[in-house]
Amino acid sequence: MRFRSPFEGPWSTPKDPYDIKTGEWRSQRPITKVEKCRQCGWCYIFCPSGCIEEKEFYFTANLEYCKGCGTCSKVCPAKAIMLIREEV
Repeated sequence: MRFRSPFEGPWSTPKDPYDIKTGEWRSQRPITKVEKCRQCGWCYIFCPSGCIEEKEFYFTANLEYCKGCGTCSKVCPAKAIMLIREEV
């Protein structure tokens, strides 16, 4: 039997999960060079926002949630991800 708590916390089951799109916070965004991506998954593993998605032949960031930290670009062994400045 699972214990269900009506209170917030790691043990509770929220009725309405929050979906906060944080992409508008960033000042730079990652661009994947599709032809260079080896599909190693390092960007997926290390992304602190969890916004990396696997496409058919490459990984890319979901820009609705990407904060532009650049971790994906730094850990990519193939240098397949570059950061470009956001237009204001």
